[in-house]
Parts: sequence; C-alpha cells; structure tokens
Amino acid sequence: MIATGNIPWRRATQGSMAPACLQTNPNWACGDTEQPLPDVLRLLSFNIQVGINTQRYHHYLTRGWQHVLPHARRQHTLGQIAQLLNDFDVVALQEVDGGSLRSGFVNQVEHLAKESQFPFWYQQLNRNLGRFAQHSNGFLSRYQPKLLEDHKLPGMLPGRGAILTSFGQGPDSLLVVMMHLALSTRTRANQLAYIRERIADHAHVVLMGDMNTHAEDLLERSPLSGSNLHTASLPGTYPSWKPARVLDHILLSPSLNIEQVDVLPQPISDHLPVSMHIRLPPSLCHLPAPAVD
Repeated sequence: MIATGNIPWRRATQGSMAPACLQTNPNWACGDTEQPLPDVLRLLSFNIQVGINTQRYHHYLTRGWQHVLPHARRQHTLGQIAQLLNDFDVVALQEVDGGSLRSGFVNQVEHLAKESQFPFWYQQLNRNLGRFAQHSNGFLSRYQPKLLEDHKLPGMLPGRGAILTSFGQGPDSLLVVMMHLALSTRTRANQLAYIRERIADHAHVVLMGDMNTHAEDLLERSPLSGSNLHTASLPGTYPSWKPARVLDHILLSPSLNIEQVDVLPQPISDHLPVSMHIRLPPSLCHLPAPAVD
C-alpha cells in the first residue's frame, strides 16, 4: 500500500520541529530559495543498529539487552555516526529508533539530522512497539525533494519499508529509493518486484540500503534483472568486525556514473557504511531544489 497523502517532510531545527511541509504542496511552502543539485552527489547508506556498537558475534547475546533498554554509551555511538555523516549530501539509515525507551526517547533520525546539520529529514516508522521500540528507516538530505512517498513493502510479517524521494519533476528528475529488505529470499523477491514497478518509468534512479543479499543476486537473479541497474564491486559490509558478506548496496541507473565508492572502515554498528559519489547528468545538476531560509 502506498501512503501518498499528507506525508510530512520534516526540517531539522535546533529547537522544536518546524511546521511540516506536505508532499502534495507543489510549491514547497517552507521556502522558495532555489538550490541546484551538485555535479557530484555524495551518498551514504548505513545500518546503524539503533546505536549499538557490536564488535563480536557474542555481543549479540551479551549486548542484546540494548535492543530493549537504554545504555549510557548509545549517545556516544550516535556522536560517532553524526561525525561520519557530515561528509555526505544524501543519507539512507536503517535500523534507527524513532524515540522509545531503548533510545532514551530520542528520535535518532532527528537527532542525527541536527548533529550533522542536514536541513531535511524523514523518519519512516515500520514497526511500532509503542514506548518499547520504534523500528524505523531514516532519510537525511541537504537538498529538498519535490516529492516524498512512504511505502510499506509486501511481506507475511509487517515491518519493512521504502522511502521514495524525487528531486525535480518530469523526465529529468532524480528518483532516490531507500529500503531495508527482508531476510527471506521469497519475500525479498516480492519486495524487489514492488520496487521495480515503482522505478520502471524513471530514467535516473538510485536504490540504496540494507538489501540482505549480494549484488549478483539483486542484479541477475531477482526482479531487478533486466533493469540495467549497475553498481561497483565492494568488499564485505557484514559483519563489521570481520566483513565477509556484501549486504549493503547503492545501485544506479545507466545515466548515473560512479566517481568514487568505498566501504568505510567504521565498525560502529554490526554493518559497515557504504559511500558512493555519483556524477549527475547536466540536466539533473540544474534542477531547482528549493532550500529553506
């Protein structure tokens, strides 16, 4: 199901949250200063495991309580993550808490947006356990999209989602899709089929997130095969202390060129972050992206 009406696009503030802009507002009433996209857009995808610093397999057991209760070093870990995010333009976050007991009732998406000075952010709540956990994805951006859609992905168990944003309008717009896919091969295939339908009519596409499988599976043996998406060969992203599997990806349409790609040696979470600098076509670089005063 697509939630296409009245989706709030939130702006980071130092105090209380500013009034929400709605995706249905074509003029983005929060501001009217035009800011074009850069020639090279700096992307990052990071599964932050709600700020838990896992460095060994046995930590899943000994630190498992941190998925339920707050702990003193979580804010320190978030500070490390915020410092890392400073160097990027658009960030996809997975396994973020939206403000519950375990995070000290801190909305981690909003907190990281403020700390890293991203003017625009969105928290997608995928599994709501009330005051005990707010399982979420997060989107941070230095450029304001024209459109934001919150999509719940198909699956037997609810709790997986994708955030679709569009920079610009029409055939020259840039579509960025952020997601956290299922562990099950069958469910993941259904989710990728759903994503494939959403991107079919767009020429400039970025897919990014924790996709829980290797790039070859995504590009050659999934509903994405034949979509002409491409990526760069990466070293392992999981587990962060001894990376052996590449589960985190940034996939691009043929019109987008890779300038630089890295798996960053930052074992803050149980996943390593993936960064990519992409060169945009000239028609995209001159798209107006209204910025807030």
